[in-house]
Amino acid sequence: MASSSNGDTKTTHKGKKVVTTIGSVAAVTMVARTILIDYCPPEVRDYLYSGLRDFLDKFSTDMTMVIEEFFGFGQNEHFTAAQTYLLACISSNLQCVKIGKNHGDTNTTMSLETSKSFTDTFKGVKMKWFLASKKTPMTRVYYNEDDSGSSSRSDQGSFELTFHRKHKDMVLKEYLPFIMNVARAVKQEEKTVKLSTVDMSRWKSVNFDHPATFDTLAIEPDVKAMVKNDLDMFLESRDFYRKIGKAWKRGYLLYGPPGTGKSSMIAAIANYLKFDVYDLELTAVQSNSELRRLLLATANRSLLVVEDIDCSIELHDRAEEGSVSNRHKVTLSGFLNFIDGLWSSCGDQRIIVFTTNHKEKLDPALLRPGRMDVHINMSYCTVSGFRLMASNYLGVSNHDAFEKIEHLIGGSLEITPAEVGEQLLRFRDPDVALGGLLQYMDLKKKHEISEDLQFMN
Repeated sequence: MASSSNGDTKTTHKGKKVVTTIGSVAAVTMVARTILIDYCPPEVRDYLYSGLRDFLDKFSTDMTMVIEEFFGFGQNEHFTAAQTYLLACISSNLQCVKIGKNHGDTNTTMSLETSKSFTDTFKGVKMKWFLASKKTPMTRVYYNEDDSGSSSRSDQGSFELTFHRKHKDMVLKEYLPFIMNVARAVKQEEKTVKLSTVDMSRWKSVNFDHPATFDTLAIEPDVKAMVKNDLDMFLESRDFYRKIGKAWKRGYLLYGPPGTGKSSMIAAIANYLKFDVYDLELTAVQSNSELRRLLLATANRSLLVVEDIDCSIELHDRAEEGSVSNRHKVTLSGFLNFIDGLWSSCGDQRIIVFTTNHKEKLDPALLRPGRMDVHINMSYCTVSGFRLMASNYLGVSNHDAFEKIEHLIGGSLEITPAEVGEQLLRFRDPDVALGGLLQYMDLKKKHEISEDLQFMN
């Protein structure tokens, strides 16, 4: 019994010694931690942490990739893609996120909280993410991702991506490209389309809030389908364009009388693709060199629009371009060079849209394929266009007045969708609105007959 009692005493003594030792180590650790936080400069602290991490890494099978927020003088695309991807794919598992909203934006923006860990799984492999933030020794100026300006920062965020080192090739060749693709798709889906115009030889942008879509366009269904199919095929043809050695761009010519929906078609294309719109008023451009600077400043995935190209500026004949008077003007060959020459390859996924009321006035050099690939006739209002407008404006798909209205539209009366819309906007009651439209069409028909009689006389 005595021997058993001595053994218990020794065990208890050893246990107390272990607890005392653990307490002492914990106390020393807390003191050391306090000293590091309160008295050591951030640079020394980072150096010590880095050394400790390097020491522990020698015994670990994990690998950590550090993705810093800025790379060179601009934002690191991998960092912004990772932030977008993590918010989109694992946000439902997050306990804390930051939110904000800029003036003029329609959506609230979420961002990740720093010093937090996130776990993702890719092809059965666990990927551990950690978002850190540290102060930098000096304030630096970084240029924004969308070239909209710059910002001064005295701190820098970074992601630490940790995984088993045997998956290094998969992370570099599959996981990171996958993140980039998902982030690109998310950003495109959430993108606010911008409209840019030339102001003092620079692009000035505002939010593009035009409500036109292909569903609201009063044109023939087969024309809509053709345009949408052509746009879809263009978006998916990057490798094809590279294979055949052509710049990844597409040219559209919208022609027809005023009021037939050319501007609405442009807005519908922009909203369908979520491409930014650059409205180029050639009369505001002083020379070929200025035009070059403006076009080089346009972004990828954008629409360059030149409306009323037949009358917006006099594009001088190439035989006269060497004259002194034309050296400070936009010339035809200079303009063609930028839309179809070597300069046209400075960018991807560009769509160029020209509009005109008089196609016959355009120089043949502008009309050839490669410059204006698709010619779309924006015609007067058709029967199907009228029915769509009646449904959109008045919420009716049939009415007693339809037969006479459609008879006039299908006959010799030339009436534009803008004229029809103007009449339908005047009243919300279908009977009154359609009656007013019918009266307007009768007056227009009589006026056209009177003009024809005067011309014959």
